[in-house]
Order: sequence, then C-alpha cells, then structure tokens
Amino acid sequence: MIIDSLHPTEQELRGIDIHQLLPQQEPFVMVSHLVQFDEKRIVTELNVGSNNLFVEDDRLQPEGMIENIAQTCAARIGYVNQFILKKGVQIGYIGSIRNMEVQELPKVGDTITTVVDVLEEVFGMTLAKAEVFNHGQIVASTEMKIAIKSDNE
Repeated sequence: MIIDSLHPTEQELRGIDIHQLLPQQEPFVMVSHLVQFDEKRIVTELNVGSNNLFVEDDRLQPEGMIENIAQTCAARIGYVNQFILKKGVQIGYIGSIRNMEVQELPKVGDTITTVVDVLEEVFGMTLAKAEVFNHGQIVASTEMKIAIKSDNE
C-alpha cells in the first residue's frame, strides 16, 4: 500500500497493477509499469513483446508509441483518481497530436521509457509533451492533447 500518494517511491509505483489505472484491457494495454509520478510528470515503461498489437516485423510501430504515450497520460489520471481523489478510472480521448517525430522503432525485447510532462490542464483537457526513450536514447517525441470524459457524460 502506498503511504504517501503525492510522493510515491519507484518501488511503490512498480508494485501497482497497471490494469487498475487504465480503462484499456488486454490485449490493448501499452504500459507495463509506472516508474515515476508527481504533479507535472509521469514516467512509464513498456516491455515490447512479440504479441503486441502494434508490432510488425519485430518492431513497435509509430502507432504503438502514440498509444503508449496516450496510456502514459491515462496512467497519470488513473493514479490521481485512485490514490489521491479516491475515485474510479476515467476515459480519455486523444484530442490532437502535434510535432510527432520518430527517430527509431524499438525492437521486440526492448523496454521503452516514456516521459510525459504536463504543460497545461484546463477544463478536462491536458496538454502534454512526451518523449520516448530506448536504451537511453530518444526514439520519439510529440505534444498531445488529451480530453477526459466528464462523469456526467
């Protein structure tokens, strides 16, 4: 159990079943572990498996990295809802993707690290900057807007 939900340790975060935080379920889960959380930043890892829906020719395709980024944002919202606000998982939608750059496609067996920094949150919309790393090198980056479905929709 997490003692300080606002300042969890990496070990505490890794102990959370990611399925508790996401509206997506297998085989569509694109995050393996939550690694870091604070008010403005979340970091996740994804172990790229051969059974991943977005793997072609043993490489994670750009669409997989987009979904990984979106689910990293969802994991942040899920963490806040469950461990801070004590409420259920909310559904989010990708509102826009800007300036997407992909330098390299990760291979099956790689573990990618996704870092999302929240730039702005207003009226259920989150603007975030995201970077995906593989072996310490940046392999993708983008800005993404995520809209959260309100409880009364």
